Amino acid sequence: MSEQSPHRRPQTFRLDDPTVVVMDPDEHGRLSRGTVRVTPEPDPALMPALTDVPPVPTRRGFRWGALFWTGLSGLVLLGVGLSVIHLVEDLFARSEGLGFVGLACALVATLALAVIIAREVLGLARLLTIEKLHHRAAEVLVSDDRAAGQNMVQDLLKVAHQNPQLARARAALQGHRGDIIDGGDMIRLAERELMTPLDEEARRLVSSAAQRVSIITAVSPRALVDVLFVFVAALRMIRQLAWLYGGRPGALGMIRLMRQVIAHLAITGGMAASDSMIQQMLGHGIAAKLSQRLGEGVLNGLLTARLGLAAIDVTRPLPFMALPRPALADLAKDLLRKREDGEE
Repeated sequence: MSEQSPHRRPQTFRLDDPTVVVMDPDEHGRLSRGTVRVTPEPDPALMPALTDVPPVPTRRGFRWGALFWTGLSGLVLLGVGLSVIHLVEDLFARSEGLGFVGLACALVATLALAVIIAREVLGLARLLTIEKLHHRAAEVLVSDDRAAGQNMVQDLLKVAHQNPQLARARAALQGHRGDIIDGGDMIRLAERELMTPLDEEARRLVSSAAQRVSIITAVSPRALVDVLFVFVAALRMIRQLAWLYGGRPGALGMIRLMRQVIAHLAITGGMAASDSMIQQMLGHGIAAKLSQRLGEGVLNGLLTARLGLAAIDVTRPLPFMALPRPALADLAKDLLRKREDGEE
């Protein structure tokens, strides 16, 4: 038989009572009769904070691939530039009017290219800023540095200043700037104030994208149409999430963002149908209620939702600490509820 601790009635005592002894949990000793042993519990504020794994591992070392593509892009631009110059010279040789028309077209194209390059650079810079904010927030949660937390929140407000939906949250955070708040608590306060409405909108975007993919792939007669629609829907969803959290990527930014999302999926388990997905489907009786085609549509919707959750982790400027992380089970319930309502 296992030994049971003797039952002791609740009682009150004073901490300065000589019969009260404060001992650590790992201390063992024989106490005299009538002595009360008090074991202090660990202070949660002094315990190390749990932080999320960075969504994308930092790559170190010289990147030969980037150097190759930079040199190749430079050669292509030089070749195109020389071709345009020769074309304009040929037009001037044929007719002065044609030469000026060709020169004007070349100038317009050059101006448009410069604007496009500037927008792409700004988009990449914004994505890099979001990534740095995520890493800085994780470091502040560990160090609990008050000055670093204040600076972090100030930079976060600069990213969120163009979103009118966060006007009240920005005002609330500005009112707490002079308060004596630890760095980790300041990050959690910023997450509750700024990320709450954004997380709700992100969950709605992911749920809507998963439902669209589920419906279209269930009724589509061609597999090629399914692949194209899922790809376009995934790109659109990731772009909307990036814009929601302040990223605003361009074409190059979307390529970088897709790489980060895929890398995050690889770290957190990939896009395979996991046990949780199968349990969700079997738990709601999908195998018995739906045909094979409709079941494939539901599974595609679940995979899209999984991709959306990974995109939220990548595009969100703060790690999930004070707020709950969106769960695939909740999105699956919305998807299956939508499917059952559609059947009725």
